[in-house]
Amino acid sequence: MSDTHAQTVGFVRDTMLPPADPPAAETGALKWLKENLFSSIPYTILTLLALYFIWSLLSGFLPWLLGGVWNTSNIRECREVLDGAAGGCFSVLRERWNQLLFGIAYPQEGYWRPTLAFILLFVAAAPVLFSHLPRQLLVVTGLYPFIAFWLIWGGTFLIPVVALAGVAAGYVVYSRLVARSFVAGFFGGIVAAAVVWWLGGFLTAAMPNFLALEAVPSRDMGGFMLNMILGVVCVSLSLPLGILLALGRQSRLPIIKMICVVFIEFIRGVPLITLLFVANVVLAYFLPPGTNFDLILRVIIMITMFASAYIAEVIRGGLAALPKGQYEAADSLGLDYAQAMRLIILPQALKISIPGIVNVAVGLFKDTTLVSIISMFDLVGMIRGPILASTEWNGVYWELWGFAALLFFVVCYGISQYSQWLERQLQTDHH
Repeated sequence: MSDTHAQTVGFVRDTMLPPADPPAAETGALKWLKENLFSSIPYTILTLLALYFIWSLLSGFLPWLLGGVWNTSNIRECREVLDGAAGGCFSVLRERWNQLLFGIAYPQEGYWRPTLAFILLFVAAAPVLFSHLPRQLLVVTGLYPFIAFWLIWGGTFLIPVVALAGVAAGYVVYSRLVARSFVAGFFGGIVAAAVVWWLGGFLTAAMPNFLALEAVPSRDMGGFMLNMILGVVCVSLSLPLGILLALGRQSRLPIIKMICVVFIEFIRGVPLITLLFVANVVLAYFLPPGTNFDLILRVIIMITMFASAYIAEVIRGGLAALPKGQYEAADSLGLDYAQAMRLIILPQALKISIPGIVNVAVGLFKDTTLVSIISMFDLVGMIRGPILASTEWNGVYWELWGFAALLFFVVCYGISQYSQWLERQLQTDHH
């Protein structure tokens, strides 16, 4: 190359530079803080105000929590130990934990029974809550109500066996006759179950001590155990009943539709506490003299009716949200009403209704504390009654109510988190 065409570029690199690390403010925790807490002046002000509020709250709460007393026998000893210092009197939880969880009259040597029933609840609910588990585990789900009843209430093991046999006989008769007529299958199943239960009554009377646990009457149920019993049973019963009410309200049969509309509107227009008073007092006047209708059973019926009316409206909203083409698609496939609802309509409607159903379930579980007003010693009833009425712990409030709030928060938060996980699993229409 001649000098007139000399190279004008001083240096040409023939290798790539190694990648440099990003600035410290653009990675890790600093980046998260910049984007979420200090991205602008208004956000920075709100962040600083929130941090001040949290600091003010914790500066009073942590000394009370960490400086608490756990080893005294009454509130006077607790105050003497604290001697004016900041700290909670948590000794009441150590002294009365059994009453808070199991009530005041449940046999102490039998605490393992409701505890085992509570553990088995997770095993029984898992196949229903998580669809990827083997379907064979649904057998455990079907057996659980009978096992839990025997564990909590006690008595001879033949009682849940006879109840299970009656349900099985009713289902077999129903499945055989429903092909001919739904009415024949329904009433035939009820008659078959009633006959098995009647015959089983003689068997349980003949062998009352067969694998028997100490019988515990319903009036001895209390504490958080009672809230769990009412919450689990009523939620489990109100969901299928609410589905039937929602479908009945949209039925083309005028009598069924009228019955469902009247039931839903009446229940939704009456406070739950009124229904509980009806279950406690008024319902006895409509029963034959000398009839012993278990109070817990009456309360379960009323709470289930109350929750099912609200769930029915939630599901009706899910049904109304489906486009008309879904119904027409089911008709074009030649599906009858039951098949269309089971295979096409209800799965989509229930997916839409998950937030509303969970909202009703959480509210229902918290509303079980209202039974304390009708002299049932649930967790709130135990705190308001035997514990705070005693001279040993009269004046301890924050510790007891905080413990109750913690128990309810754990359960309700778990329900909420599961519903959010289920919604994410069912988001098949978004990518």
